[in-house]
Amino acid sequence: MELENLGQAWDAGYQMRARCDWGKRREGLKSVRACGMRYELDVQTMLWTRGRDFPVSALSSRLKCPWCGSRFVAVTLIPPVGAPSSMPVRLLAGR
Repeated sequence: MELENLGQAWDAGYQMRARCDWGKRREGLKSVRACGMRYELDVQTMLWTRGRDFPVSALSSRLKCPWCGSRFVAVTLIPPVGAPSSMPVRLLAGR
């Protein structure tokens, strides 16, 4: 099943996790300390704030790390237990 919007993710029982990707690379000659903040997103809250038709692929570009303020956020979709496709799907933003 191809997930295109939040409504489909909710109906299929997916969970979402966000992780800050800031500091994974170097900035010029300086090394940057990684943030790595992680958070379990509430799919139902995303539905209330974004709507059922909001594209899942655009979700990571709309998030911002509350710890460091970075827009480099990765969202991982975790399928429900026993789903045919049990591999998590990772979405990146800010690249």
